[in-house]
Amino acid sequence: MTEPVILADVVRSDFVEGHHRGSVVVTNPDGSVAWSAGVVDQPMFPRSSNKPMQALGMLRNGLQLDGKLLALAGASHSGEQFHLDGVREILALAGEDETALRTPPAYPLDDAARDAWVRAGHGPERVVMNCSGKHAAMVLTCARNGWSYREQDYRSPDHPLQQEIRTALEDAAGEKVSYVAVDGCGAPIFALTLSGLARSFGLFAAAAPGTLEAKVKDAFRAHPEYASGSTRDEYELMRDTDGLFCKAGAEGVYAVGLADGRGIALKLEDGTPRARKVVMAATLQRLGISNETIENHLHFDLTGGDHVVGAVRPHAPTFA
Repeated sequence: MTEPVILADVVRSDFVEGHHRGSVVVTNPDGSVAWSAGVVDQPMFPRSSNKPMQALGMLRNGLQLDGKLLALAGASHSGEQFHLDGVREILALAGEDETALRTPPAYPLDDAARDAWVRAGHGPERVVMNCSGKHAAMVLTCARNGWSYREQDYRSPDHPLQQEIRTALEDAAGEKVSYVAVDGCGAPIFALTLSGLARSFGLFAAAAPGTLEAKVKDAFRAHPEYASGSTRDEYELMRDTDGLFCKAGAEGVYAVGLADGRGIALKLEDGTPRARKVVMAATLQRLGISNETIENHLHFDLTGGDHVVGAVRPHAPTFA
């Protein structure tokens, strides 16, 4: 296929008022494409779905984190208090504080966490930006290797840290990075195909015990609230689905790895987050994987007044 396809319908009061188009792919354990819809072999930016592979690059270069702090190093966190405490703990291991972070100042992603943050008298700060766990781990990796991170910007694509991360990403995806840009947090974002992203997640999910890929996957699965947030759909999916490992990204990206080595990756053309979990749930059901959480993720409710009057739901012909 040469263009995105309809993946989800927007239905209000039994009237289809719109669609979400995009692309989705399922890869086999050997990395080949098992099923796809839309464009899956052209470069795209995985955005924060790259974070597990970024964590792998740091582990290869001496990052000594595991458990909840490793999950936080690969997170797009919600800015809850335990996330902020964890970021500060990572920085302390490098002998640093929040001034070492080069994330843009922001508010917490989670609505309740943001409201509590503002009520406490805070404005935008670097530590609450959703990528601060990754940036704290970058600072710690640089410190472990003697790489400059205050005088030289650790976010530069030419920095040795980012070069090592790029290599890890290419190794996991089984393909070369085709384009380098600047992500929302200021760090480099490396372009892959949607198929390459799916392959990466299948690799991590089925990684043998003791490998660094398994270490990342195990951290996410043991501490899904650190890898995302306590109210997030990613948290629910990992908590309630045996062996599933996942990470979402901006612009409607979502990737999943299954314990048998299959991978799934999707991108919504309009970048909306609301249809992301709907399309992933439909893809999982197409593979014969279902539970109460996946069934709940098959719709995003639309309200009218005080009532639910419709939903974003999978486009049935695509997932037949």
